[in-house]
Amino acid sequence: MFSVMPQSETAVRLRGLRKEFGTVTAVDGVDLDVQDGEFFAMLGPSGSGKTTVLRMIAGFETPTAGSVELGGRDVTRLAPFERDVNTVFQDYALFPHMSVLDNVEYGLRVKKVRRAERRERALDALRSVRLEGMEGRRPGQLSGGQRQRVALARALVNRPRVLLLDEPLGALDLKLREEMQVELKALQREVGITFLFVTHDQEEALTMSDRVAVFGHGRIEQVGTPAEIYERPASAFVAGFVGTSNLVSGEAARAVLGRDGTFSIRPEKLRVVLDASDAGPAPDVGSDEHAAAGTVAEVVYAGPATRFVVDLDAGGRLIALQQNLQVSSMDVTGLRGARVRLVWQRRHEFAITS
Repeated sequence: MFSVMPQSETAVRLRGLRKEFGTVTAVDGVDLDVQDGEFFAMLGPSGSGKTTVLRMIAGFETPTAGSVELGGRDVTRLAPFERDVNTVFQDYALFPHMSVLDNVEYGLRVKKVRRAERRERALDALRSVRLEGMEGRRPGQLSGGQRQRVALARALVNRPRVLLLDEPLGALDLKLREEMQVELKALQREVGITFLFVTHDQEEALTMSDRVAVFGHGRIEQVGTPAEIYERPASAFVAGFVGTSNLVSGEAARAVLGRDGTFSIRPEKLRVVLDASDAGPAPDVGSDEHAAAGTVAEVVYAGPATRFVVDLDAGGRLIALQQNLQVSSMDVTGLRGARVRLVWQRRHEFAITS
């Protein structure tokens, strides 16, 4: 099996990284450490700076300020070919006139690796992405998923310290993208190389990554495991961007939670109780729970689950997500305008500090 021996503890270290394009600051003081062997995602909306950071790590952009280190070596001013990284792009950038094997061997040929060695390494890389037997085909004869694997094999054959992936699944349809998420994570475990993955897809980042950095406006808003990012967002931006989040603040927070501030509650943590009484606490609310009465403004049936949009009597609006274990679209469409009580455990509400 194609593999790379682990090296020192930190694969990528960024300090004070900044990039200006004229009067526009695309990246504004980014500090980041990525460990050897991690599958690390840089997540954020368009224009948040994540791709520019990736390009500075690759050497395609020169920082206005700050430094880039790979394995403890400062590579800030080095050319791309002098860095121990390879990049996989969304469009794969395969040579259409070359066979799969020739595409994978290309980088080794440029480095003047002996023919026998490059053939052995290319075949090994193709086996690692489960494309053995496809060596003689052209890219145009492959499916989108197969072309993506060829691009991965071409990057892996150089045995880089870090593999940079710039939205590599963005061109695939939903079903294939979900399949490739699983395959890509499994491949990363097998080869042991650090993967640094750029995406704007929250589900993709949460599904595949060991850790995630959430970017916003050229800065890192939060770094953590997928569970930490989702369950304990550090800011309103992270809470709103990663998944769907309900924010309760002002009069609603004082009336429902009994305290001031802004608090986030994920939709799937809310339980919808129909036919709520307007008088007194609901009998099915425990001592470790909070509840809020309201009126269903909208119902969205989404197959496996239903989203309830509820206008609270105390002010504000919450979205509740309920699994459709025994209901159909016909069962929920008549609930618009219904009185309900939303119930959740207090441990699932958390304060937003910024």
